[in-house]
Amino acid sequence: MSKPLLSRVRRVGNILFLSGMIGRGDDKETRFRNTFERIKETLEENGSSLEHVVNAPVYLEDLDDRPTILNPLWREFFPENPPTRTCVQAGLMGREIEITAIAEIPD
Repeated sequence: MSKPLLSRVRRVGNILFLSGMIGRGDDKETRFRNTFERIKETLEENGSSLEHVVNAPVYLEDLDDRPTILNPLWREFFPENPPTRTCVQAGLMGREIEITAIAEIPD
């Protein structure tokens, strides 16, 4: 059996590094929401939470999705003290959104 190509999450000290997450679902809004939910779940499984995310680069297939879908979800999932973010248009081959995250694990 071969070793995995990458890790879903890595811990270094009290910092978590999440690999890019993509969402699943029948429509674009559902896939975007599911991306955030998968990040939330991964953080909680590893002793952190969305409120401890410090940086979250976002890769979008279409930057027009930023004001219409991404920003409302960003406000919902990060209502207070949101993380830093960079949005980049990328060829995601129909996946529409991918988000990586860096979060601290609180003491």
